[in-house]
Amino acid sequence: MSRFHSIFPNPKPVIGMIALPPLPGYPEFTRMDAYIERALRDLRALEDGGADGVCVENDYDHPHTLTGGPEIIAPFTRIAGEVMRQARVPVGLEVLLNDWRASLAIALSTGAQFIRMDFFVDRARIKAGIIEPEPEAALAYRARIRAEHVALFTDVQVKYSESLEPGKRLAESVRQAIRHGADAVIVTGRETGQPPTLTDVQEAREAAGAFPVLLGSGTAPDNAATLLRVADGALVGTSLKDGSDWQHTVVPSRVRALMDVVRAVR
Repeated sequence: MSRFHSIFPNPKPVIGMIALPPLPGYPEFTRMDAYIERALRDLRALEDGGADGVCVENDYDHPHTLTGGPEIIAPFTRIAGEVMRQARVPVGLEVLLNDWRASLAIALSTGAQFIRMDFFVDRARIKAGIIEPEPEAALAYRARIRAEHVALFTDVQVKYSESLEPGKRLAESVRQAIRHGADAVIVTGRETGQPPTLTDVQEAREAAGAFPVLLGSGTAPDNAATLLRVADGALVGTSLKDGSDWQHTVVPSRVRALMDVVRAVR
């Protein structure tokens, strides 16, 4: 059994995103106790709605940086720890877009079962700078801190990025990610809230074979049946909230509506 299926034994699992408001150092930051309560409220909404797992992220720390400072890492660790203590489902996390060292260290310290990495094998440019893929370094670091049990769910040609490898096919990125030790690959649309095309999901599926392929953006009740007939699961954020910015939180009825569709596909 793959590590992914060990964490998520149900077919077609839905992993709901717990999106943190801007953390310390950003002008919108308020109080840690309010952030913890908000994260736990989203956790309860996702669990009550039937989600199979959750993933804590700080994507609203704009402008993005390539790595997080202590003012980001310390509060993220505290919040993720509180989520872990109360969660009834598997928990993952992602610090910024690709601070995999911080993600792995926090997962180790809190007990989270997986991390998401927006960049693993693809050389790309984002607003924060150029991303150089470091799959070997990521695996070596995971081994050095004895976090080998933490699974790596890695995006391929992720949203909001400009490829610096002209002509590279999505299938090639999928095969590279598998070869370099990913535990699942993630396919996204071009931006948050936009699903990947069915063609892209099918290309990833063909390249991956039986290896887990996840949807990483835009999954909603109106497209889940079509996309999840090909993909093995989804990380979902936007469609589960009552708005698209950091002030909005998860709505249980939206989670239930999506899970009704997912259960029919299962």
